[in-house]
Amino acid sequence: MTVTAPQGFRSAGIAVGLKSTGKPDLALVVNDGPHRAAAVVFTSNRAQANPILWSRKVAQGGPARAVILNSGGANCFTGDFGYQTTRLTAEAVAAVLGGDADPEQILVCSTGLIGSGDQAFRDKIVGNVPALAAALSDDDTTAPAAILTTDSVEKTAVHEGDGWRIGAMAKGAGMLAPGLATMLVVLTTDALIDDAAADRALRRATSVSFDRLDSDGCMSTNDQVTLLVSGASGATPTDDEFTAALASVCDELAGKLQGDAEGAGHDIDIEVRGAASVADAVEVGRSVARNNLFKAAIFGNDPNWGRVLAAIGTTEAQFDPYAVDVSFNGVRLCHAGGPDRPVDECDLTPRQTHVAIDLFAGTHAATIRTNDLTHDYVHENSAYSS
Repeated sequence: MTVTAPQGFRSAGIAVGLKSTGKPDLALVVNDGPHRAAAVVFTSNRAQANPILWSRKVAQGGPARAVILNSGGANCFTGDFGYQTTRLTAEAVAAVLGGDADPEQILVCSTGLIGSGDQAFRDKIVGNVPALAAALSDDDTTAPAAILTTDSVEKTAVHEGDGWRIGAMAKGAGMLAPGLATMLVVLTTDALIDDAAADRALRRATSVSFDRLDSDGCMSTNDQVTLLVSGASGATPTDDEFTAALASVCDELAGKLQGDAEGAGHDIDIEVRGAASVADAVEVGRSVARNNLFKAAIFGNDPNWGRVLAAIGTTEAQFDPYAVDVSFNGVRLCHAGGPDRPVDECDLTPRQTHVAIDLFAGTHAATIRTNDLTHDYVHENSAYSS
C-alpha cells in the first residue's frame, strides 16, 4: 500500500489508452473521511497547465474530496477546450462519488507532452472515470504506476506515526527544478489536523525537499503536490511532529526523483555550509547545480573544483572567494581558494557524489540535489516526441 496506507483512503490506477505502450495512465485517490482537510502547492512557473488553473480554484474553495491524475498528456496550452476537459473530468469524478460530492472539490493533475489534449484525450479520460472508480480499493497498489511518464520506477513512501500514518506516491524524472520540480505528488494522512496545519506543514516540507531538487534547471508547467487529510485515525500529532514527518517523506521522495533523473550517471548532493543565511546557502548550491561545465565534469569523473568556485562567484551571497573550501566525496581539493589535496585522491566513479562547500561566512547550511549532464540525458530529451 502507498497512498492507501493511512485509513480513510481508496485509490486505483487503470489503462485508458493515453499511453501508446498500453500501460496504466489514469489514477484516482479518494478521501473517504470522516474528516476532510487538504493543502496543495503548485508550480511557480507562470505558464501553467489547465489542470493547475482548475486545481488552484479548487484549493481556494475548501477541502478537496479527491484527486484524479493522468499521464500521457499534459493538457497544457490547449486553450479553453483543454480547460473544459479538466472541468468535465472533475464533474465525472464528482458524479461517480455521488452524495454531496461537488466538481469543485475534485483536484485534477496531468503530466506528459505539452500541447497534447484533443478530443480523443478528453474521451479516454472522461469516459473511463466510471471504470476507474469501480477499481477503487483501500489496499490499492496500482495508482503509482499510472502517473509515470519517463520514470523508470515507481516512487512511494510510508511513514508510521504514533497511531497515524502518512502515505505518498510521486512521479518525476525530467524537468527537475524548483517550484517544485517536474512532479506530481499525492500525500495522504489519517492524522486529525485542520487545513491550516496541513498547509503550514506542506509548505515547510516542500521548501526543504522538492524545492531543493534542481536536476536540470528546467521548471515544469504541471507541478502539483497535494496533501489529503482523512482524520480517520483520530490521533492529532503536534505541528512540529507532523511537519517533521511530512518533511521526511518529501525528502525521501525527492531523493527517489533525483535517483531516477533522465539519463543521469551521478546523483550529486551539494552541501553548502558556513553561509551568512539559508538563502545564501541555497543560492550558492543552486549556482553549482545549474552549471553545465560542473555537471559535465562530474559525468567525466573529474572533480573540477575550479568550476565550483567559478559558479559560486556568480552569486550575490556573502563570502570571500579566497576563503572557500571545496571537498568532493570527503577529499578537500580546495582550501582557502587554492589547491589542497591532489585530485587523483578523489574517486568519482560511484553514482553517489557529495560536494561540500564551506563559505566561512556564517553558521547556516543547505543542501541542493542535482545530477550530472550526460550523453543519455541529451539523447532522451532530443528524441522525446513533439
